[in-house]
Amino acid sequence: MAWQCLKVTCLAILAVVAGLAAMPARASGDKGPDAEPPTDVSFISFQSPNLAAPGTMLTIQGKLSVPRHDERSERHGGHDHRKLPAVLILHGSSGVDARGDFYEAALNAAGIATLQIDMWQARGITAAGQRPAAPVMTYPDAFSALAFLAQQRGIDGTRVGVLGFSWGGLVSLGTAERLYAGQFGGGLKFKAHVAHYPVCYAWNNTALLAAVHSTPAQYGVQWINLTGAPVLIQVGTKDDYDNSSQPCEALAQSANAGNGGIVSVNAYPGATHGWDRLMVPIVVADPFANQGSYFSTGVPPAVAFTPDAEQAYQSRARVVRFFAKQL
Repeated sequence: MAWQCLKVTCLAILAVVAGLAAMPARASGDKGPDAEPPTDVSFISFQSPNLAAPGTMLTIQGKLSVPRHDERSERHGGHDHRKLPAVLILHGSSGVDARGDFYEAALNAAGIATLQIDMWQARGITAAGQRPAAPVMTYPDAFSALAFLAQQRGIDGTRVGVLGFSWGGLVSLGTAERLYAGQFGGGLKFKAHVAHYPVCYAWNNTALLAAVHSTPAQYGVQWINLTGAPVLIQVGTKDDYDNSSQPCEALAQSANAGNGGIVSVNAYPGATHGWDRLMVPIVVADPFANQGSYFSTGVPPAVAFTPDAEQAYQSRARVVRFFAKQL
């Protein structure tokens, strides 16, 4: 009996060892298909024109994450892979939060460099209510970041996309408009744009902007003549700004009529504003919510940020696929 038990034990040990031997290695430097490529992270700064004080500059700080060179593929699809594509990531009104890192990790794993910048720190903004008076005030930040990326030795400046959330989504859309690219781009433009819940009803909305004594062009929400770069808009059907996905779909249809069908919209059923913000739920008040009802009622509507992990991961995968194809 003792020998039988020992024999069984030996066989079990051998089975475990054989199983371990058959598993792919996960040691340092592993190149297995599931291993994330190592990434070089640096904290950088660059100058951006301060439209609030013409003739002065802001110092914008950010985090640059660059996947290390993969020797297996020098050239692919006509591109020199010694230089990587990159995506600029732009935060919402609440400032830098978990969304940036969430998308950054997946983009880096796909071999795409990322630059997250802090538009608020440069302006001394510490709360959403202190945000600039108009989205256009931060458009120079995005184009200055594009110029910075184009100067980096390991990045292909002709293959830079931009991803923005809420306020950052407004900036992502705005940089796709020829008017603002001409004003702030210095001859550069982004190759692809992703805008998450960018308050679609406000774009080209002359009546709304009259309430704040501005025009769509001045405020930064003219969207008529686009640069030609593809645009993906993602929005939840229960977004408290647009109240549905319909304003984004209408904006895309209007833009596509004169720009060759380059705008697509993906709607997430039941998702609120900021569904991909995987942090504790919050509710904020914003005068531009509920399609701007504040300007007739005087009451800032509530905006729910309810995380939806399943749809957040779907969204992240779609963003990576979009940039991998377009860049």
